[in-house]
Parts: sequence; structure tokens; C-alpha cells
Amino acid sequence: MSTQDVSTQDGHLCLGTAPDSWGVWFPEDPRQVPWTRFLDEAARSGYKWIELGPLGYLPTDPERLSDELDARGLRLSAGTVTAGLQRGSAALEEARDQAGRVARLVASLGARHLVLLPEMHRDLDGRQVFSPMLSGEEWKDLVTGVSALSREMLDTYGVSVELHPHADSHVDSQERVERLLEETAGEPVSLCLDTGHIAYCGGNSAELIVRYPDRIGYVHLKAVDPAVMEIVRREDLGFAEAVRRGAMVEPPNGEPAMEPLLHQLEGLGVDLFTIVEQDLFPCDPDVPFPIACRTQRYLTSCSVSWRC
Repeated sequence: MSTQDVSTQDGHLCLGTAPDSWGVWFPEDPRQVPWTRFLDEAARSGYKWIELGPLGYLPTDPERLSDELDARGLRLSAGTVTAGLQRGSAALEEARDQAGRVARLVASLGARHLVLLPEMHRDLDGRQVFSPMLSGEEWKDLVTGVSALSREMLDTYGVSVELHPHADSHVDSQERVERLLEETAGEPVSLCLDTGHIAYCGGNSAELIVRYPDRIGYVHLKAVDPAVMEIVRREDLGFAEAVRRGAMVEPPNGEPAMEPLLHQLEGLGVDLFTIVEQDLFPCDPDVPFPIACRTQRYLTSCSVSWRC
């Protein structure tokens, strides 16, 4: 079984993509492309690194997954897990089990990152399933849960947890992102800087890079359409409906401007995975591949030092 690591000598950006860019949100859904097609098209569009996506979409047997990646010249950068840590000790135990399964798998293939998504308070139909506001005790549970999970994943599997701010979650606005970073200072909690979700929620990725340069551990490259976002905010649409209406667009379209952010990230002087993750669920299966090709060409044309 092959393993891989990214050297941290020079501070370069490493470009990859994710199943999300092929409209994949779930382990199984008839509207999603088959996993073999995703892998084939990710490789054909020029990417060398991919994320695992929802556990169960790609093969979960390490030997088989390694063989499938090797056959296409692909490597694994990270896995993802969703957790509602604001719900206290029972939720933390559930997250330990789920995160542990993902961490074991990705670590067996040499990946060293686990992207942690906070639970959304709206469902796919835009209905509120949880309160959008947390009590003081719930926020405390969220902070302590993120810290505890991050320590355990690092100590047990050698995998770094990267917290991913997300629309329609309790870690969405820049204020909440910064509060969580401040309250986890000293813990092994890094930020998965998702440029699209930050913009979607009215934040500024460039400011986060300046204020928390040592907390940026992983990056999702994504852009939003400001015209669609005006409608989303005016009509108070849920995230899934916003995606269906085209809120997420391929760079260099939309906001934020990618090349200046890439220069900022390069200037941090550390190696970073920068993973293209354009939400497209659901979409026609023929839509993602041309977008992936255009996005890969655009990003590699930007004047930064791509390592891989």
C-alpha cells in the first residue's frame, strides 16, 4: 500500500479537488456520479490529490482504495466528518467513533488531515431543525468538544483536525469563526479556510489569514456569485437551495478573488493543501468535468509556486 506526505521545507501550495466538486454530498444518492467516474475525471482534469468525501462514497477498504488511487495517479489529502458537538457528551462520543473511522482510513493511506464540519441547523429543504443560536452552555460544549476531538485524532492517528466554517451552522460568520479560534488557542485546532463559505456568510478570508496565520491548516478554494447571494439573503434561503440556484461558481468568477488569496497563502511560508470544492449537489453528471478542467487550468496559471 502506498503512503505519501507533503514536504514542509519550502512553503508551497498543493492543488487538489474533492467529490463535492462532482456534486457528491452523501455516501449514496442516485443523483450522484459513480465513484469510479469521479476518480477517472478527477485524474483526467489534471489533479493529483483528492479528498475522501463522505465516508462510504469511495471504497473504505484501505488496500482497494490505495489500488484505485494508484491506478489513476491520485493521492489522498484528507477525510471529512460532520459532528454536532454543541449537543454535549453524547455527541462527542458519537463524533469520536465516526472521526476515528475516517482518521484510521486516511492515515493508512498517508493522509494527515481530517476536515471537521459543524452540524447544520437547516435541512436540505431549508427547514430549521435546530436553533440557529447556541446557549452559553452549548457554545462551551462545542469549543471543548472540538478541542477534545482534535487532541484525540492527533494523538491516536497522527491526523490534524481542521475546523471547517459552514453556512447554516453554528460556526458560520467571521465573528463566530474568530471566537472559536480564540477560545481554542493552545489546542491542536486548525482552520480549514473555506473561501466560499466565508464569503457566503459575509466574512473576509484575507483578514482571517492576516489575523490567524498560524491557524490556517488547510484550504478549500470556492467562490460565490454575489448576485445570487443577494437573493439568498433577501429570501432567507437555506444553503442547499442556494446551491441549487447557483450560489457557488467556478473561479475566477465570483468572490473572493482567488489569485490575491493564493499569494497570501503562499506568503505564510508553509505547505498547504488548497482543495477545489465547488458545491454542485444535485447536478447533471456531465456538468462537473468541464468545470473541473477549466478550474484546474485557471488555478495552475496563477503566479504562485504550485508544489503538486
